[in-house]
Amino acid sequence: MSHAQTATPVTVDAGKHPNLQAALDAVPAAGGLVIIPPGNYEITEPLRVKTAETRIVGSGAATHIINKNEAGAPAFILRPPTLDTDKKAQLWRVQMADLRVSGNEKSGDGIFAEGIQEIYFEGVSVDHHGGHGIHMVNCTEDPRVADCILTYNKKSGIEILGGHDIVVNANHFEENWDGLRCIDAFNLCMNGNNIDDHLGNGVIIENTYGSVLSGNMIEECNGTAIILDRDCYGITLSANVIAHHLQGGIDLRDACGCTLSANTFVLAHVFSVRVGKDSERNTISGNTFCNTYIGAGKDKRPAEAKTPMGIDAGTGVLVEGGVNGLILNGNTFSGLSTPAVWSKGVVKNVMITCNLCMDIGRKLAKKSACFDLTPKSGVLIKDNLDENPNLRPLTSHA
Repeated sequence: MSHAQTATPVTVDAGKHPNLQAALDAVPAAGGLVIIPPGNYEITEPLRVKTAETRIVGSGAATHIINKNEAGAPAFILRPPTLDTDKKAQLWRVQMADLRVSGNEKSGDGIFAEGIQEIYFEGVSVDHHGGHGIHMVNCTEDPRVADCILTYNKKSGIEILGGHDIVVNANHFEENWDGLRCIDAFNLCMNGNNIDDHLGNGVIIENTYGSVLSGNMIEECNGTAIILDRDCYGITLSANVIAHHLQGGIDLRDACGCTLSANTFVLAHVFSVRVGKDSERNTISGNTFCNTYIGAGKDKRPAEAKTPMGIDAGTGVLVEGGVNGLILNGNTFSGLSTPAVWSKGVVKNVMITCNLCMDIGRKLAKKSACFDLTPKSGVLIKDNLDENPNLRPLTSHA
């Protein structure tokens, strides 16, 4: 039996060591608890965590690690020390909680983690970094991020490259470039997050399956709220509020066998949902697509304003040419400048049934179609309730 298996984990008081790196180095291979007292801790080189079974705990925002590095280095690096020579090296159960990590435009990631299994972040504030806030690479097994705040980072708030059974719950993302990117992974469970004011997009998922995004509030992206791309499949996007995006709400660029249900799309300027040509066999059901209508014939926002973010807007579902297999059922479309559903190119095997359309096509010519598709084969538009006397309810290309 190795020394690491027989040694006793320890508690390390970082205040009793000459610097934070010395405190982290005092943790034996068996692991331990590192307690960082309140204070501002300026660093110019990354703090390296090299031991498994290690928890690093601060005193809330009063424990503030300030990365002064201007050469693109992270504030923290969590990584097996032998990974360069042993590509299978791993560390298990490294945790960080209750502290703030800030950087600058020329610093790298706030926290970079590679090869850490069952990694866990809780109550960590990560802000103003030149890279990502939290960046996980091949932290494959059960990564968890909960109750953290990730703000003003030049890249993603959270960047996940390769991960299984991922939990990202109850976090706040504010004005990063993108909120979260999850690439080459599976089983992302992202629930109850607030994702606001992003310079790029809200959530980007690529080459990932078996995931669920539910109960998230995603507001005011300059780009798109949620993007599924590169062979995504078997993903459910449900009960999210998708509010105020200059591009779109949900972009199914390359996604198959996915469900969009019970989402509310409001103030999406170009499209609320786009179904790309590489996306097939998807279901869009029970969603609300709307503008800022508040009843009694009134909209909350004006039709014209000084900036695009200030105007009223509402859009429907854009289906790109080449789409094969799509159900739109039981949705409400109201106060839209666009048709409820329209296509750019030929589509097939599309069913549009039992939807409610009210006040559609505000910026369309009279006698435009509420459902404006170019069918190839197997397109069914039936039993929709259309309260738009100036628009034709069916396809203009039938």
